[in-house]
Formats: sequence, structure tokens, C-alpha cells
Amino acid sequence: MSEHRSSPSHRADTASPFAGADLLAPDSTSSNGYTDPHASQRPASQTMTQQLLMIEDDTRLATMVGEYLRQSGYGFTHAVDGAKGLEALEVCKPDLVILDLMLPDVDGLEVCRRIKNLGGDSARTAVLMLTAKGDPMDRIVGLEIGADDYLPKPFEPRELLARIRAVLRRGSESGAAAGTQKAMRFGSLEIDRDARTVQVSGKTCDLTSYQFDLLVALAERAGRVLSRDQIMEAVRGRELEAFDRSIDVHMGRIRSAIEVDAKDPKRILTVRGVGYVFAKQQD
Repeated sequence: MSEHRSSPSHRADTASPFAGADLLAPDSTSSNGYTDPHASQRPASQTMTQQLLMIEDDTRLATMVGEYLRQSGYGFTHAVDGAKGLEALEVCKPDLVILDLMLPDVDGLEVCRRIKNLGGDSARTAVLMLTAKGDPMDRIVGLEIGADDYLPKPFEPRELLARIRAVLRRGSESGAAAGTQKAMRFGSLEIDRDARTVQVSGKTCDLTSYQFDLLVALAERAGRVLSRDQIMEAVRGRELEAFDRSIDVHMGRIRSAIEVDAKDPKRILTVRGVGYVFAKQQD
């Protein structure tokens, strides 16, 4: 996909960004613009499976992704544009949104921003951004406004699945591990690993799931200088590599949330040429 949006007829003739997969028939989109094409076929045992919402105007791609992810055990809903995606978000309550950057009505970055500004559980919904643009600034902006991960087109289905699992696992594993742990306190900063909340002087801070996990990884190792690789290892595991500068973007967001002055941080300090250190002594 290029900077200039192709017409539907042109898109139908181009190679699918779902690399290495045969094209399937498009799903029949319902009148409201979003659909879970196999909802009636889902067995009762899968009603509690993790739910995914894909906001993507390429219905052929969405159909292939949906088939693959359903076979992998996920519930799947497809929305054809940003507006319908935001409607579907309220209906299907997804655990993760697969969000295309280029949509016909609302820019994908704006959709991500709106999701994160909804408040409540919706604001904590994980977002995996799809981008066909080569400019890394799109990825950086997406991460800045709250996206948890990104995947460039074209992509292999196994990589998409691996990234989805990694993003969802970050939340579930952190929550389970925190069940018997008390909140961590550093001066006026309180990190509750059980409730997955962060407060400064009693005021709740707005962080994405990934940013929360980054903060916990640093706080649990307070006073220890960590490289970017060590931080990514602590949060993501070994199976995926992250865009190196994305750590810096997320750290900027975390600092904006927990520091009195993000430009003069006292809690998360940068160690030039190495990485970051979380201060043991804080006000």
C-alpha cells in the first residue's frame, strides 16, 4: 500500500499483504459495517476465548486473517472503517484491536487516540497497529499515542499470531504474577501490580498495558541500570524483536505520566549509551 490510497478495484488486483497465504472469498459484511462472520458456528466452549477486533478496509485480507486467527482459538470481529470499528469496540469488548493505519474515513492514528481516550476498560484495550508505510515516524507516533505494538505489511500469519500472543500475554501474565504481591511504593508513586494501576499522590496515571509492564520491569529492578535489550527481554520475552527506539518513545510517555517534569526526570533516569535506571529513592 502506498501513500496514495488505491481504489477498491485496484486493491483487488494487488498482492495481499498477508504474505504467503491464498486469497479467500471476502466475508459478507453486515449492514452496520462490522461482522463476526463465524459467530453462529462458534462452539459454546469458545465463548470465553479472547476476542480480537480487526479494523481494516481490505475485506479479503480481513477474511484471511479472521480464518487464521479463529483456527488459532480466538474470537474475531471485523470492521471495515474507523467509525464502524469504534462502534464494534463497544459491542464485542475485544481484548486486542488489530488496527490498519490507512483507513477510508478516519486515520488509524486518530482511531487509536480515540480508543485510548474512551476511558474505563476500553482505554486499556491493547492495540496492534498495521502499517504499510515505510516512514518510521508513523510507528513512533502510534506508540506515542498508546499502540502496544506494530506490524508492517506485508506480514506472515505466524508473525501476526506471535505478536498478538505476546501483547495479550503481557497483560495476563503480569496480572497472574501480581496476585499475591503488594503494591510497590516509591515516595508519592504507587504501582499496584494486582489492579494494574499507577498513582502519583493519589491521582491515577493513564498508561497502556505495555507501558505499565515496562514501568513494573524497571521498578522491580530499582537502582539497577538496564539496557534496552534487557528491558525488552523482561517484558516481551525472547520470541520477538522490538523497534529499538520504541522503548524511548514509551519511556517518554511513562515519564509524562509519573514525573513532575518529564524534561527533568527524577524517577526514570537515562544512562547515556546504556539504557535506563529506576531511582530507588524518590519523593
